[in-house]
Amino acid sequence: MPNSTIKEQSLSPATSGNLQLKTAKEVAPAQLDERIWMALAAAAEKKAINMVVLDLREIASFTDYFIIANGTNERQVQAISDAVVETLKQAGSPVIRVEGYKTAEWILLDYGDFVMHIFGEKSRKFYDLERLWRESRRVELPPEFSNEVDSSLRRES
Repeated sequence: MPNSTIKEQSLSPATSGNLQLKTAKEVAPAQLDERIWMALAAAAEKKAINMVVLDLREIASFTDYFIIANGTNERQVQAISDAVVETLKQAGSPVIRVEGYKTAEWILLDYGDFVMHIFGEKSRKFYDLERLWRESRRVELPPEFSNEVDSSLRRES
């Protein structure tokens, strides 16, 4: 079981004597729940930018992952939120709690084992969750989910 997690190895008595630790700060994207991929795809479809997934399993007990993204204005932030909520609802996973929808500076979508934070640009910089949760591990995302504003502008010129 060389690619299995510590949890999986500890639950399998035949191979539990050989636990392997992942290197710090890296997480394989294949470990992500399908619903996280669905949320990322829905957000990307609405042109969410600067998407990040933080693995909090080793440092927090209230959730496993944070998905962080931002939009460029209130309408886009709400559209991203609407798309994620609708996509996951259709997949049989309704949101547990929504916070901040009306002001659309920071919308929080709580799905229990992951929480999605959708920010306006100013709020994303101000709250800087990546810095606040710097002890977490960042999940490497495929290029289609890393729509950074600066890099996309550079490619066009």
